[in-house]
Amino acid sequence: MEMLTPRDLFLDSLERCAADEGFLPTFYRRFLASSREVRDKFRHTDFEQQNEMLLNSLRLVAAATAGAQRGLSELKERAKTHDRHHLNIRPQLYEFWRVAIVLTASEFDPLWSDTTEDAWNRILGTVIDHMVRHY
Repeated sequence: MEMLTPRDLFLDSLERCAADEGFLPTFYRRFLASSREVRDKFRHTDFEQQNEMLLNSLRLVAAATAGAQRGLSELKERAKTHDRHHLNIRPQLYEFWRVAIVLTASEFDPLWSDTTEDAWNRILGTVIDHMVRHY
């Protein structure tokens, strides 16, 4: 039996979550409730557009962890838009994001397991490390 990589496990889980229209609204409710600073950063956000952007970014940054050029470009662009000179997303806020999305995924993925959770944390950890390094 072929072992799935953390990236494969993450992407499979993400697609199961994304298939439920409640996934992203639930995530954003949880994320926005985590901090006043987070709420302030999103106060003028069009969430319909934001939802699509988040899913696309998650798919691409997962690909970046395997060295895919499009994913690496997306990760580089997200790091730039979120750095101190642009959106100014402080490094401490990424932990709120990670906790909110992993907890939400655990509720929406019917095949959730410890291995799936580890895959989410590994992929998101790689992304967060990159974002923080380029803050």
